[in-house]
Amino acid sequence: MSVPSTIAQLWAKADRPAVRAFFLSITALTAALLLALYSGAAAELGHFALASTSALAALAIAGWVGVTLVPILAKRTPLRWIGYKMEYRVTLEGWIYLGGIILVALAALNTGNNLLFLILACLIALVLMSGILSSITLSGIEMRLVLPEHIFAGQPVRVMAELGNEKLTLPSFSLRLEATKTKQAPAAMLETPVYFPYLPKHDRVQQTIPMTFPRRGIYRQDAFRIVTRFPFGFLRKARQINLKTEALVYPSVEPGAEYLEILPGLQGALESLTKGRGQDLYALRDYLPTDSARHVHWKASARSGSLMVREFTREDDCRILLVLDPHLSEEESSRLKPGLSRTNERFERAVTICASLAWHFYENNSLLQFRSAGVETPLAPADEIIFTILEHLATAQPLPSDPHQSLMADLAASPELFKIIVTSQPHGSVPASVWSSSYVVFLDDPVQ
Repeated sequence: MSVPSTIAQLWAKADRPAVRAFFLSITALTAALLLALYSGAAAELGHFALASTSALAALAIAGWVGVTLVPILAKRTPLRWIGYKMEYRVTLEGWIYLGGIILVALAALNTGNNLLFLILACLIALVLMSGILSSITLSGIEMRLVLPEHIFAGQPVRVMAELGNEKLTLPSFSLRLEATKTKQAPAAMLETPVYFPYLPKHDRVQQTIPMTFPRRGIYRQDAFRIVTRFPFGFLRKARQINLKTEALVYPSVEPGAEYLEILPGLQGALESLTKGRGQDLYALRDYLPTDSARHVHWKASARSGSLMVREFTREDDCRILLVLDPHLSEEESSRLKPGLSRTNERFERAVTICASLAWHFYENNSLLQFRSAGVETPLAPADEIIFTILEHLATAQPLPSDPHQSLMADLAASPELFKIIVTSQPHGSVPASVWSSSYVVFLDDPVQ
């Protein structure tokens, strides 16, 4: 790109009244400086009247600039850099370099050699240049972190980290993006730093990084840091960027050992619910001694060489109500403590199984309804409410014991729905009125 085209682009983007005020103030202050110099020369030659007039004119011009032009420039000057929180740390290379400066300084003082003083001045100038260039590299940098819409615990996701250079004329070099750890959130969301070797002027650079969240819940990150050792590696300078980022992590829906242990019994219960004595054919299966001879499918039996029996669908649709019981027993409520206690681990197992079951019905596109303490979704296709269910499960917490069993009483009032109840309470906690139309998953014993 040629110099005239660059100047034309800068002029098109520039604030023209501010540019005019800047050049006018420079011209006026130059005239004031010349008048002040002329006043000094006139005073040495004895022309005191002329010297006084020139000095007053210089003061008047400088005052006019301060009253009229400086406020215009101040209003248009971005002062965000004043709030930049810079952190400095001298690196090992920097300490070695400072040690060399001290040796050269001692030699120059002892010998009085002008060449050593010149070398010492150059060495100190390099330190000053390192601080100035690193500050320029960190200035004008903005960042953005884009998370996926849906995140599941334990599953790696791709996160986009973006840095933008707002400087119009200068690029930035050797930037490393990392998360800031605080007392409120000791675990950083961005565990692995992201390195940006080059960031062009007035441009943006993106990098995609893998990230894994180990547990469900809400992850928060209030600030990030941009770190650089540019240009010589003597200083490690960092600038903090306040960017509040929040990620909602769903429970894992991967089929675990406990879910696979539950699934056969659940499928058997669903099969017994789905098949019936309607008119529509449901499936063909092998003949059992308890089957009626009028249900034998003779053509299929002839083709397969063994007796095959027809199963029919029920006349009414299968509607599933998935229930998460967050209440604990009285004994467990007394042991409920913050952190990962045994009771909390049991509740986490209940949440994970409930999420896996909801995802199973989502993949089968079943009619599903979800209910828990204070939460109820309408009966709808699972693909319409699956993420509403997962959002609740991501933030669900165990509740103290409910002596009135209000959730179970509400379930007993809906016998037309087939209920799958996931509870961390022990056996015997579910009323008998709920058993007739329910499949209950108890988690009172750990998985072997």
